[in-house]
Amino acid sequence: MIEVIDLSMSYGELVALDQLNLKIEKGEFFAFLGPNAAGKTTTIKLLTGLLQATSGTAKICGFDVFEEPLEVKKRIGYVPDVAEFYDKLTPLEFMNFIGDLFQMDSGESQRITADLFDRLSLGEHAGQRIEHLSHGTRQRLGIASALLHSPEVIVIDEPMVGLDPRHTRIIKEELKERSRKGVTVFMSTHQLNVAEELADRIGVINNGRLCAVGSLAELRQLPQSQSGAEGVESGIEDLFLALTEKNVLEVKSAE
Repeated sequence: MIEVIDLSMSYGELVALDQLNLKIEKGEFFAFLGPNAAGKTTTIKLLTGLLQATSGTAKICGFDVFEEPLEVKKRIGYVPDVAEFYDKLTPLEFMNFIGDLFQMDSGESQRITADLFDRLSLGEHAGQRIEHLSHGTRQRLGIASALLHSPEVIVIDEPMVGLDPRHTRIIKEELKERSRKGVTVFMSTHQLNVAEELADRIGVINNGRLCAVGSLAELRQLPQSQSGAEGVESGIEDLFLALTEKNVLEVKSAE
């Protein structure tokens, strides 16, 4: 469902993404991990068509992200780390607007909106102006709006930011359930425990380069010469730190 080949992005002399290669299958829950400024958000902006790559290709559902952007956008739901809204609208009005953008039947849009509002605990806020909503409520609304058109692929950046434990669990269950039903989920997060709990596979990126990719069990089996961690007993935090710190040392030694 997502195929990335030699994808690179540079800003002048700064290489934000360096020949990224990934293949993510239908129904796979993929977690993308990395420290700050590693290249995670750049990757997401490229996959969603918000940036034009310096080189390389990316396809979603068989459509080229850069050559067929409208076909890609029809099939993805995108949730940025900070969702933006028309703040004078109510959540219900905003969802109607999103439904119109995707040319959804009005009755179908309203039915799915009601279901999402019930599932994501948004019903009591449906008539309030968005400008008066809390950060966590706005975050849930952003997720609901991305799910409205039943996307085949969900691209989501830091989905749990600002959510309390109850709503964090609701969002985790919603995303995992959709993955089980065949929706591909590409999730960037700093919350290692969330990646460990939800992901089928994990990709670790640092300095614009993919350090490792695989299931948690596969990452634990990496040779110590590659991961620097202690093998099968290593937790995800140990693996993450070992992979990213090793990558930093390699970059410095090459300079």
